[in-house]
Amino acid sequence: MPADSSAPHSAGGFSSPLRRRRVIIHGRVQGVFFRDTLRRRADSRGVAGWVSNRGDGTVEAVLEGREADIEALLGFCRQGPARAEVERVDVRSEPPEGLSGFKIE
Repeated sequence: MPADSSAPHSAGGFSSPLRRRRVIIHGRVQGVFFRDTLRRRADSRGVAGWVSNRGDGTVEAVLEGREADIEALLGFCRQGPARAEVERVDVRSEPPEGLSGFKIE
């Protein structure tokens, strides 16, 4: 059976398609080092994007990277740093924009 040359990954699985998720974290998530901890974790996994406190008390983040790295960061978002009390995490897929670096806004 011939290989499908339109497959979105390279031979050997060394690269995977870029993914993007917009995340809204609800609960006691401001003033507990959520943004800085997420930034450090994103940097260590090579995930680009940004994180910001919103006026309604939630934290919003955009994550762009490999699926496995984004899933690991979503796991952190569902738990948060030690002093956080996460009530709910809303996740929406979006088309990747090719961001670089991770910023706290």
